[in-house]
Amino acid sequence: MQKQRSAEHDHAQTIRVQRGANRVVLRRFDPARDSYEQLTLMLHRAFERLAAMGLHCTCVDQTAALTRQRVLAGDCFVAVCNGRLVGTMTLHGRDADSSCEHYRRHDVATLRQLGVHPSWQGRGIGKLMLAFAEHWAATRGYAQLALDTPYPAGHLVAFYRTRGFRIVDVVHFAGKNYESAILAKTPVAFRPFAHEPAVRPGMPRRTLGRAA
Repeated sequence: MQKQRSAEHDHAQTIRVQRGANRVVLRRFDPARDSYEQLTLMLHRAFERLAAMGLHCTCVDQTAALTRQRVLAGDCFVAVCNGRLVGTMTLHGRDADSSCEHYRRHDVATLRQLGVHPSWQGRGIGKLMLAFAEHWAATRGYAQLALDTPYPAGHLVAFYRTRGFRIVDVVHFAGKNYESAILAKTPVAFRPFAHEPAVRPGMPRRTLGRAA
């Protein structure tokens, strides 16, 4: 089933975590002004705790080339403060080629490559990115928003559960040294996002691709 983009959602979003000089803005990743290298380094930092636990997620040490491949495969957003990338996520529609059966469902959108720089964790950025991801999925007609996280990372499983996600499967992805919990929820469109201004001139608008 083909999902249609709504123009009102292809725009910059403001995360009101702090006001003034420390305002954090959530917007699309823009190759014209954003760096794949900086995004990669930020992801490395965001996943340091999992690396220390011996959980070798892709984001732990992926190259900038792989980051670029994963960004271009979906709909990537970045959280930015004073020009610095402090968080990111990439949203996908159905992934017909995934080894995860749940991701292959036509009515399931997926969230990948979600990370927040350690210095900015605990400030609500992750929660609001999840809220926007829900809005993105709901307004495109998806019945579920799904993601995966290492099952041994109990703190992450617990975090997603507090946001309304439930475990629907456990999958061992090829090349990983752990099992992944597949979590999903029914997405909800959030009114604050629905009334943001239209896309800024010059912001990229891509066709949704499949997961890397």
